[in-house]
Amino acid sequence: MNILELLKAVIIGVVEGITEWLPISSTGHMILVDEFIQLDVSPAFWELFLVVIQLGAILAVIVLYFQRLNPFTRKKTPIERRDTLRLWAKVIVGCLPAAIIGILLDDWAEEHFFNALTVAVALVVYGIAFIVVEHVHGRAGTARVVGAHSKQTIAQKNAQDKRAASQNLISQRPQKTRGRLSNQSSARTDDLSFIRALGIGVFQCLAIIPGTSRSGSTILGGLILGVSRQTATEFSFFLAIPVMFGWSLLKAVKVLVLDHLTLSPTEIGVLTVGILVAFAVSVVSIRFLLGFIKKHSFAAFGWYRIALGVIVVAYFVLTGQLFA
Repeated sequence: MNILELLKAVIIGVVEGITEWLPISSTGHMILVDEFIQLDVSPAFWELFLVVIQLGAILAVIVLYFQRLNPFTRKKTPIERRDTLRLWAKVIVGCLPAAIIGILLDDWAEEHFFNALTVAVALVVYGIAFIVVEHVHGRAGTARVVGAHSKQTIAQKNAQDKRAASQNLISQRPQKTRGRLSNQSSARTDDLSFIRALGIGVFQCLAIIPGTSRSGSTILGGLILGVSRQTATEFSFFLAIPVMFGWSLLKAVKVLVLDHLTLSPTEIGVLTVGILVAFAVSVVSIRFLLGFIKKHSFAAFGWYRIALGVIVVAYFVLTGQLFA
């Protein structure tokens, strides 16, 4: 087994674990990584590896949110089980547009759009979109606060304080449930309507264009539809489970069964290491993102995308591969 190839798989796993969940495009980063760190494997295995490595990232979501997503645990009341099943129903509804579009247009989109120029343009365009949407949200939030203060009387304030105190007592009860990640935000995710879930799913279809970012398109869609940052982010995580698992399974069946690809010991090791590293890094990446958005907006990721898009264009112009 080639140790050097395993070390390359570690680096690629780290890139996958970071970029799969942050709205910065895993494809854009993988294109650059492939320019500098190329695995000594067959093209068919590389195609399989890029997809199946995502199983590690999916596993991270399942582990972190297992209690949250498990409707059959005895720790949940009948009402909580019902809410969990409703959440899964919303996830399925949200996945339908991407499933249909993916089946119809995946090969066509890969043939026509999988190039450095498309990735760079998508990075920049959606980077600008994040900055604009967050700017609009910031102005709208400020306007609401100013309007509320200007109209609020002392009597209204006292009444609001009483209601807030009462709601505080109610909101503290679910926090006694153990094993959940972010109980308070989970409640808001439960309140997501089926219409908005479908709308976010439609935005997820944009990710068929390389460089868009699956998490980026769903989070951006959630923000545009009026969903909070935390809820949009969590729902993006949940949507990834069936979408990425299904895509990985289909790719594995196509390459291993239909194309009869036989894996060497080194390739098996590379695939295993990549999945495990992607899982470990994804756990850290998800926790980082949830903590980051509590204090900051997605605008920083927008600026990062723009900078990366410029780097992609500059590199491939210098190497003469921009339209390859």
